[in-house]
Amino acid sequence: MSLFLISALRAIVEMQGLCLLGQGVLYLIAGRQRAGNRVYQLFALITAPPRRIVATVLPRSASNLLVGIFTFVIVLILWLGLALLRKFV
Repeated sequence: MSLFLISALRAIVEMQGLCLLGQGVLYLIAGRQRAGNRVYQLFALITAPPRRIVATVLPRSASNLLVGIFTFVIVLILWLGLALLRKFV
């Protein structure tokens, strides 16, 4: 795997992680009004693919909050793994 490809994948994963963090902060700040917030909607659009993947793995009874937390943890692990891979390539 080339260094450029690893760095590009890491940048995408990093963007996903930062959007998940921003979405979580807006979840706390905006409360029930977050659905009407344009920034929250943008973050939800960007983070929808990894959240959908994690939601299919978790049981159907899992809440959206739990899906978000698991998604962030998986994205963080991927980001750290790509950092290690980039270091050793």
